[in-house]
Parts: sequence; structure tokens; C-alpha cells
Amino acid sequence: MILQVEDVTKTFGGLVALSDVAFQVEEGEILGIIGPNGAGKTTLFNAISGVFKIDKGRVKFQDRDITSLPPNARARLGIARTHQIVKPLNDLTVVENVMVGACFGKGNASLPAARKKAQEVLEFVGLKEKGEVLAGKLNVPEKKRLEMARALASDPAIILLDEVLAGLNPIEVSSMLKVIKAIRDKGITILMIEHLMHAIMNVSDRVMALVYGRKVSEGTPGEVANDPQVIEAYLGDPDLALKLLKDKRRRG
Repeated sequence: MILQVEDVTKTFGGLVALSDVAFQVEEGEILGIIGPNGAGKTTLFNAISGVFKIDKGRVKFQDRDITSLPPNARARLGIARTHQIVKPLNDLTVVENVMVGACFGKGNASLPAARKKAQEVLEFVGLKEKGEVLAGKLNVPEKKRLEMARALASDPAIILLDEVLAGLNPIEVSSMLKVIKAIRDKGITILMIEHLMHAIMNVSDRVMALVYGRKVSEGTPGEVANDPQVIEAYLGDPDLALKLLKDKRRRG
């Protein structure tokens, strides 16, 4: 077991963003996390990566309690993430952006080693030819790949991907999914937030659904996709959810 989240609760004033969320992640698997806007998905990533201090519960990584550790310490242990809103260092080149991940991640690389690692990772994600371009000049799909490259350069054991498919066209989505599968083939565990349902259902080993900060479903992609609570959360009508589920089962 690489990650254990135990009854994690996070509030902001009177708003309960996460409520007793608990789940486990096996080493080498892809866990997809779905839910409507405001479900608490990114807040969960912030709790795991240490950006937010949780109010209750525990986070354990590789059997170590990391609940009290700051983000930089968690990165040193092998937890990396991307951001829903891309955050490149615009005044640095692409390769320099990725070097930051190598220098401050698990490998704690020297500058020469960081540059070598950055070049390897840029080739892996398909940005090799953009290495000396200023990061601010990249388009959105390229910035998404840069986010991923910077996280990968930190030599993570687990990577949290926050909507890396958002804003991409179908060809770009297909290409990015190949990269995600290649990351898993390297032995890196993946937690993946995504609204593009057909994509996350196809790439994930298991899926977890959050609604209003609570876990409402967890299982195989098929099990979660057929859960009335999940369908209701996206459609907002329990009667319609049950009708669609019955129709789907009748057809299937």
C-alpha cells in the first residue's frame, strides 16, 4: 500500500470541503477521482501534498504518517503533483522549469544532474524540441506537458494529476493518455482528477467519486459509472438517474 488517507476532514470556516474521506492506493495503480465542481477533489490533492493542513484524520505514505509534514518534505519523499491551472515559471526556459523539479524533489539533484534529468523527461513527454523556449511562450497543451514534466523530474513514487486533459482537443487527449499510461509503466502510482469521463474510465484501474466533500462510491470504472449516486450527482435528478441506469442495464 503506497498511500492511505484515513478519515480526512478539511473545513474553510463553515464550509466542509472534505468530510471523513478514506481510501487506499496500491503501488503502481491508477486511481481516478471524479465528482462535480465543488466536490472537494483539488482540496483532497492539497491535503495529500501538504498544501492544506487538515482538521482531522491522517495521511500515510509508504507506511509513514506524513500528516504533519510540509509540502517540501512530502516532495522529498516522492509525492509530486500538477496543478489544474498551469503554473510555469514564465521567465525561465522549459528545461530550467523542469530542472526545478529535479533540484527540489526526491533526487535532490545537483544542477548538472538536474539538467540531464530535465532533458530526459522532456523527451519522454514530447517537449524535447522546446527545451530552450521560454515557458511563457508555450501554448496550453504544451504547458500541461510541462507541468507533468516538472513533476516527473522530481523522481516521484506517486504523482497527482489535476485535470491534465482539460482544454485539450481529442487528438491531444489521446496523446496525453498515452503519456499517462507510460508513466504508470515506469512503476509510478497515479492519482488522477478528471471531468472527461470516457478518458478517466478507460485509463483508471479504480475510480472514486466525491460529492460535496464526501466519498459516495469507489470501485472499478464500471461499478462507479453504474452507481445511482454518481449518476445523480452529475444529472441532479434521482428519478432520471435511476431511469438511465435501468435503461443502460436493459441495453447491456
